[in-house]
This record gives sequence, C-alpha cells and structure tokens, in this order.
Amino acid sequence: MPTYEYECQNCGDQFERFQSMTDEPLKRCPKCRHKVKRLLGTGGGIIFKGSGFYETDYRSEDYAKKAKAAKTADSVKTGDSKKTGSKDSAAKTESKTAGSSEKGADK
Repeated sequence: MPTYEYECQNCGDQFERFQSMTDEPLKRCPKCRHKVKRLLGTGGGIIFKGSGFYETDYRSEDYAKKAKAAKTADSVKTGDSKKTGSKDSAAKTESKTAGSSEKGADK
C-alpha cells in the first residue's frame, strides 16, 4: 500500500497517510478540519547498487564464495574431460588408419 502526502489549504500542514490505492483521498485536515489536497509524491526509493540489477547481485558473501568455488570446480572437470576426449579420439583415428592399411595389405 502506498503512502500519500497531503497539504491543508488553510493551515498549510503537510502530512502523510498510508492508504490502499482503492481508498478515497482524504478531504479534511486532521488538525483544522479544512480542505486538503493530495500532493504528488516521489514514492519509495529504490537503490540499485553493484554490477547489475539482478536478485543474485545481493546475495551473501558466503553464497558468492560457494558459487565461485562450484564454477571453478566445473571448469576444471570440463577441462579434464576435453583432454581425455582428445586422446581417445586420436587413438580411434590411429586404429582406423591401422585397420584400413591392414585391409589394403590383404588385397
């Protein structure tokens, strides 16, 4: 629910009221009972800080450390499998080459 600002037309008193958006605007000053007008307010301020505006930018330091450690562990695992994968593919290529030369020798 928003906070609305009002100003009395008679005494100049400014005050705020926490009201639902569907509530009728106030019509009388609580001090002198004269007419009030609702002022245009700026509303609640939003503070943006950090490198971006995502929910994850405001997580705890502990969470950030664990996420960084997990990311590092994943990249190490990925790097190891790529090395193993290249050795396996090289061995397969050699066996195919050897197999095709053996077939050629049979002819």
